[in-house]
Amino acid sequence: MNRLKMPAAIAAALVMIAATASPGLARPQAQDPAVSPAELQRLFDSYAVVQAQQFLAMPDEQYSRFLPKFLALQTARRQTLQQRTRVLNMIRKALNENQPEDQIKDALKLLQDIEDRGAAEARKAQEAVDQVLDVRQQGRFRVFEEQMERRKLELVTRARQANRANNPNRQPQPQPPGR
Repeated sequence: MNRLKMPAAIAAALVMIAATASPGLARPQAQDPAVSPAELQRLFDSYAVVQAQQFLAMPDEQYSRFLPKFLALQTARRQTLQQRTRVLNMIRKALNENQPEDQIKDALKLLQDIEDRGAAEARKAQEAVDQVLDVRQQGRFRVFEEQMERRKLELVTRARQANRANNPNRQPQPQPPGR
């Protein structure tokens, strides 16, 4: 097998395993056909792993050093996002329940700590990725990440539009007068 195709085949196999390991993806359930955000993120991360080698034009030897560092970068970002979301939900609850300002202030401090720690961890993971890439590959990697983020946003937008169109419980939007 060609040097660039072997890790891509392995990564594709990982995507297949991730898809079949999730019951909601392997056999959509009638009661909840939606894919959870976590599953969607995992699948998209797997897709990015498959695409990275080709986009960055990496030989297998370099890709084998790049892959664990790229996965660590994805993990650092995902963990920070999960922690941040959890604390934002705490803040939302505190505001909705009119809790004392001290509790809100503590939650805001926790949020800042998470954001600071997450930025440091992501920066460290990014530096580790950069260590296995040459300067052109580093530039391509930044462009690649931006393209992956745009593609993810496009897919989420399409999925939301499809869900709205296919939702039988959806209330029709009232038309403005005169139409």
